[in-house]
Amino acid sequence: MHDKSSTGRSESSQVSGTAASSRLARQKRDGNIPPTVWQIGIMMFLVNTAFVMTYSFSGLYLKHVIGVSTIFIGVLEGLCETISHLMKLLSGMLSDYLGNRKKIMICGYILSVLSRPLMAISTSFTLVFSARAIERLGNGIQASPRDAIVADVAPRKRIGASYGLKRSLAYLGSVCGGILGFYVMKWTGNNYRHVFAVASFPAILAFLILLFCVKEPKRFDHPAITSEAPMPSPKLKPKFSFKSFKYLSSVFWLLMLIDFIFMMARMNETFLILRMNEGFQPDPMFAPIVMIVFNIGTSISSYPVGIAGDRLDRIKILFIGMAFLVIADIVMFSAMSKLMMYIGILFWGMQLGTTQNVFVSLIAEKVPEDLRGTGLGIYWLINAISAFIADTLAGYVAHHVSLNCIFVSSGIIGVTALLVLALIVNVLQHGFRSRKR
Repeated sequence: MHDKSSTGRSESSQVSGTAASSRLARQKRDGNIPPTVWQIGIMMFLVNTAFVMTYSFSGLYLKHVIGVSTIFIGVLEGLCETISHLMKLLSGMLSDYLGNRKKIMICGYILSVLSRPLMAISTSFTLVFSARAIERLGNGIQASPRDAIVADVAPRKRIGASYGLKRSLAYLGSVCGGILGFYVMKWTGNNYRHVFAVASFPAILAFLILLFCVKEPKRFDHPAITSEAPMPSPKLKPKFSFKSFKYLSSVFWLLMLIDFIFMMARMNETFLILRMNEGFQPDPMFAPIVMIVFNIGTSISSYPVGIAGDRLDRIKILFIGMAFLVIADIVMFSAMSKLMMYIGILFWGMQLGTTQNVFVSLIAEKVPEDLRGTGLGIYWLINAISAFIADTLAGYVAHHVSLNCIFVSSGIIGVTALLVLALIVNVLQHGFRSRKR
């Protein structure tokens, strides 16, 4: 009897221990946003502070100081973004292949830091282009590994919130960069190059945080929710090759088709600054204010959308985000005052915070964990191609018609993207429906 009782208690204890372990595992899976996400968010806060301080004035610097036409500004921005997004694909694939994302991020941040002083000494189109290209190259190298680390460490039911927090911190940094840019421009008597030099300091601090604080996870916190094609065994894991694309689902590629069309409507924010400059505000001091309003819209939408996406249908949220772009185009095209322009710019920021969160969260959920960097890299590459088309088209329309008409072409493409999404929405909803566990 004693033996049976002991055995019973032992079995009961084992069951209880197993249940406790299961609860702990479930809490970890569905728990709080991990410290790594906060560290990356703070890094992005600083990097975006530096970026916006430079970026707010780059278009005006090219046009009014160096004397570059708007069509060449559009080509420059398109080429720089293409370089950035192409590197996002290659660095994402490389981070999957090497299994080490942090080292690749360090290489990218080194280039981003070096681009700031180069921009400060630039006195010609060639030097400005070189500085912008190096900065975008660095951004491209670190972006996909950085986003993949977030997916690696985020609890399954906190993916959207983790990306939302990271992006909200990043765009709060952009707001801070706009404010600092405004006051540094004022204190230096409209000296563009002094503003570019000051932007070096937050970039250096972000690099130090990456170097000494961010720890790369030794294993993935959660696998993909579903995948149509199973990954091969570890011994047969794909090498650094484009053949790994076959392990990405058809629903993933449909989502990328929508992204491609939609992003062709999203010309660079430089054109918003140039439109405001031409129609409402000749003083270059206003440029950071445009970026502040834009980034406020992005920041206030990213985290709430991330939380909502973890609980609701992400595809429906994507509809709302794409509609924000069309609303922004209508408001800015018909704007008769600075206030209306700023309202349109706010919606322009909200569409970015909404759509990017949804796209990235869906990719993190769907793509096999060993190919997260690759999937995110493809997403950024498609954005690159679309960005080049969007910026070149905007530059052409601005040069040959008017800056205000860029909102007409953008709105038409945005409506087209909404119609395409509506046509294939059933496929996407089925493919990306999350399991509530």
